Amino acid sequence: MRVACHTITWGGVLGAPTGVTSIKDLHYLSHGSITEAVREIGAVGYEGAEVFDGNLAAIADDPQPFLDTLAASGVELVSVYSGANFVYADVLPDEMARLRRACVLARRFGASRLVVGGGARRAAGTPDEDYDRLGAALDQVADLAEEHGLEASYHPHLSTIVESPDELDRIMARTRIGFCPDTAHLAAGGGDPAALIRRYPGRLAHVHLKDIDLATGAFLPLGQGDLDLEDVVRAVVESGYDSWLVVELDSTDGTPADAAALSHAYLTDLLSRVTS
Repeated sequence: MRVACHTITWGGVLGAPTGVTSIKDLHYLSHGSITEAVREIGAVGYEGAEVFDGNLAAIADDPQPFLDTLAASGVELVSVYSGANFVYADVLPDEMARLRRACVLARRFGASRLVVGGGARRAAGTPDEDYDRLGAALDQVADLAEEHGLEASYHPHLSTIVESPDELDRIMARTRIGFCPDTAHLAAGGGDPAALIRRYPGRLAHVHLKDIDLATGAFLPLGQGDLDLEDVVRAVVESGYDSWLVVELDSTDGTPADAAALSHAYLTDLLSRVTS
């Protein structure tokens, strides 16, 4: 098992404002420097990093400084995270064009995985057909990733139509894309993350780990919240998955490096106990 960290903690998550009027340009991105993030991620002891597609798009014309930082820090770019609405037929071609661009960027910067979230909740409610639309779109994402030598996975996320365990079951039956459990989002959606991993062991393709205070909904460094992360890791091991675990934390009251170090120390100790 190898351990990576998402650069989201260095600046939080934003959306490109051009996306309000141009769907094809609606990227996720973190406000902070991903170059500085990678330096600190490597210094903490992580072997890998995950970034948003928008952060790579912002440096696409001058990629070498970031590539040099990855090499100097001993950090592998593991994965690129993106997302889309996926349920609106008229805008889906533009969303897929943007995801194709994300795949191109992922390969240019050396990543091997594409992670997507999404499935919009409509103002008027969610018709059952939206799960069919989302499933079909996610199959397109899987095909697109494969064309670029990437492995794709779907990340259930709060505010989308895949929050609860029942909603997860509905989409998993409609798509062949891999499963990326996010421990905090699954718990906030009313699920038991370990149980949901055990429900879909053969679909596990990527893992996001973060803790949560269930009373407040605040995301926290690993070991600081309410989740039984030992059971989560045991479920991952039982599935046969032996690859990247990505620590993710949207924001922190302290420094990003300190939060990353807390999670790294906790996870390193946990892995030594669970996998020994």
